[in-house]
Amino acid sequence: MIEMQDFKNKVVLITGAGGNLGKAVARAFFDAGATLALCDLHLGALDSVYRDSGLVQMIESDLRLPDVAETMAGSVIDRFGRIDVVAALTGGFTMGSPLHQTPPDVWEFMMKLNAGTVFNTAHAVVPHMRERGSGSIITVGARTALAGKSLMASYTASKAAVIRLTESLSEENKRYGINVNSVLPSIIDTPQNRKDMPDADFSTWVSPDALADVILFLASDASRAIHGASIPVYGLC
Repeated sequence: MIEMQDFKNKVVLITGAGGNLGKAVARAFFDAGATLALCDLHLGALDSVYRDSGLVQMIESDLRLPDVAETMAGSVIDRFGRIDVVAALTGGFTMGSPLHQTPPDVWEFMMKLNAGTVFNTAHAVVPHMRERGSGSIITVGARTALAGKSLMASYTASKAAVIRLTESLSEENKRYGINVNSVLPSIIDTPQNRKDMPDADFSTWVSPDALADVILFLASDASRAIHGASIPVYGLC
């Protein structure tokens, strides 16, 4: 792990904390001394990892629902008094059919899971950050969102929406002391991706730990001059 700034006085909210990337990001912030609020639809094994830490709050929430996101943010503020950093990692991927054969429910699922959760989370936390005059929000786009891809219309459109939401949030909030940026990974080296692409060269993929390093940088004061950026994190792909 690359040495990053000390996060001992920071409250970090991580959504999608139960996923492969979420676990790596949670571990990185925890090791850097942060107080954590970990949110996921299914927290699973995370509970046993952080159960005895008074610096960690565990929240099971479906952030596709606006009211649930508001409740989540409120519970973190009630417990810790503030939210300094949001790593908005909730999201997912699905291959699909050609656009004209894609069921509407697949389209709606991708948009709600990827773009909708970012919208709802920002809606819940930005007023608090504006009131405090500081904050950092990091979202997760995707390299594939930079152009249309065959059989991936719903996914690429939803991740492109994440990029545009990030840029808009940055423009609206950078003068309130809030940094908003996005990371654009290529293929993340996860067990599921290895299973789905067994013949690939895994050494060219981006490890969750490496991506976590970039997210910590964007959450640190070292990134204070970066606003609305989409940072390519492609590994060797």
